[in-house]
Parts: sequence; C-alpha cells; structure tokens
Amino acid sequence: MPEQSFEEMLNETFKTIHNGEIVEGTVIAVKPDEIDLNIGYKSDGVITRNEYSEDSNLDLTTVAKVGDTMEAIVVKTSNDDNMVVLSYRRLAQEKGNEKLKEAFENHEVLTGKVTKVLNGGLSVVVDDARVFVPASLVADSYVKDLHQYDGQEIQFVITEFNPRKRRIIGDRKQLLVAKKEEIQKEFFDNIHVGDIIEGTVKNVTDFGAFIDLGGVDGLLHISEMSWGHVDNPKKLYHVDDKVKVFIKNINGHKIALSCKFDDANPWNGASEKYAVGTIVTGTVARMTDFGAFIELEPGIDALLHVSQISRDHVEKPSDVLKTGMEVTAKVVELRENEHKISLSIKAMDQSEDDAEVETVEGDNE
Repeated sequence: MPEQSFEEMLNETFKTIHNGEIVEGTVIAVKPDEIDLNIGYKSDGVITRNEYSEDSNLDLTTVAKVGDTMEAIVVKTSNDDNMVVLSYRRLAQEKGNEKLKEAFENHEVLTGKVTKVLNGGLSVVVDDARVFVPASLVADSYVKDLHQYDGQEIQFVITEFNPRKRRIIGDRKQLLVAKKEEIQKEFFDNIHVGDIIEGTVKNVTDFGAFIDLGGVDGLLHISEMSWGHVDNPKKLYHVDDKVKVFIKNINGHKIALSCKFDDANPWNGASEKYAVGTIVTGTVARMTDFGAFIELEPGIDALLHVSQISRDHVEKPSDVLKTGMEVTAKVVELRENEHKISLSIKAMDQSEDDAEVETVEGDNE
C-alpha cells in the first residue's frame, strides 16, 4: 500500500463540505466588504457583502467582529483565492421562507418592511425572506403612487407560497377590508339619528361633501350645509377641515348628515321679526322671470313678485333690479310653517300716498 503524502494526511484531518451545506464558523477577519470565517475546513470561508445583504452600501464591520460565531450556506467549495464561498443571505432567506411557509399554513398576520417599490407592487422583507405584495392587494382602494409605502412597515397575510417559482405573495388588502368592516359594525351599532358628531372633510364635490366620521363616511349634501343658500360647497369646505354635524338619516350603510342645527334656524322668531306690515331691507340674491328673491338674512329669502316691484309696469325683474342690490320693501304675507315670505315695494308707495292724503285732509280741517 503506497504511503500517503503529508497533504493527503492533512486533508483527512478536516471535514468534507458540499455545495448547499450549512456550516458554522468563527469570524477571523472583517473588512467593509467581506467577512472571513474559520469553518474547520482546509480552507477558510468568505462571505462577501453581496452574500451577506442586499444592501450594496452596508459596511460589514458594523455587523460582525472577530470571534463571532456565524452560520452560512456553502455556495462554492473553492474560489480563485482557494477560499470557500459562503452566503449568510441565502441561509437567512431559507430560514425566513420556513417562517413564511408556517405563516401561510396558519393564516398568520406578518409584519415586514417595504424595501423596494416596483412597477407592479411592493417588495417586502420578513426575516431576510422576500414577499411580493401586488399593487391590487396593497390597499382597499386604488393607490396612484406606491412610493408612500417605501421604507414603511406593513402587515399582510401570505396567500400564495411557492419559493421554487419565486412566488411568495402577500395580501394587505384583506386585512384592511376586515378591519374596516369591524369598525363599521361597531360604528353603526352605536349611532342614532340625531346624534351630533365631529368629522373630517374627506372629499368635496359640486353636490356636497363626504365626511369621515371615524372609518365611516357620511354625505353632507349642499342643501344641508347651511340655513343660508350655498352656491358652491368648495368655497365653504376644504379637505381635512373639521366639521360638527348631526346625523339626519341612516339608510343601510348610507349616512345623511346636516349642519342645519335647530337652535341656529333663522326662522325661529320669524313671526315677530317679519310680521305682515313690517318694513325690511335685504339683498337681491337671485332673479326669475316672475320675481326676485331677496335675502333678508342667511337662510331666509323672501319673494318680491314682479307685480310688486313698482306701480309702473315691469316686464322683467332684471329691468329694474340686479343681483346684490339692496332693496327695502314691506312684508305683505308670512307663511311661517312653509318658510315663505312675500314682499312688496308697491305697498310701501301706497302707504306713503295714504300718509300724504291724511296730512292734506288734516290741514284742510
């Protein structure tokens, strides 16, 4: 039997290793871009920055020091420098995938950090394992710019787990939908028509404003914004404004809101302020072919019929009046229950004539 060489005898004292094998070693040197390990093999092992982390700027001297014990997976048994190429990152991914598999099977909610924003969704890392959350499963409504999630921690569940095909899919949407349903149920269980609540303006349209009442939206229609006339809701409300409203109606999951509180109703006491015969002054708010509506105060408009504008014949109110003009007239009719007041300028002229007649007659006596 031939004698063994010294090298052959030396090699027999070391263990054998194979690609894909997990080895444990002791850190013997650390540089910014690599970590060297004694793995009990004839050659030392090396973990490059790329095989430690996906962060290309990571300084490895900040994560390891001489004497530390580390596990890594064998990528290549020998490189050009006769060192064993190891990967800490790939081992961490394998361990992370095991956790993801368990979470997938148990429908567990996971928390991960968004590390990349892709065209089709988000790349999220959980214990060094990567999960893809498609754009359609990021939120419960369309998100135009996903970059708002970059660097953020988000919660999700695994809905597909196939690491061989690199398909590990996360779903955040179903968690948000479930949470929203929970909030809505609790909200509707505790509210009633007439309740006063403070909300935040979420969106303003031509017909009204949607108010966030705390996870549930209500509609404040333009007709319920004020006792006065509102031409454009966007002039009155803006997104994120705080507003106090009361619940006017609940129809299923639809909530109608109002700002027309009874104690601020301008028609309170109208029978005294606008009794028949009272002389009032207001502003022309709008005109029609049959007359002009005079705003006596916010929330109270009175009709000045075209036949009551002047003793002289008036074809159209716009021939004599214009919007914003101040008008003084007499109240000739009040229907408080119907919130209707009729005015007359002509009646004022008649009153002045009657007064003049009385004066003349008195002088002749």
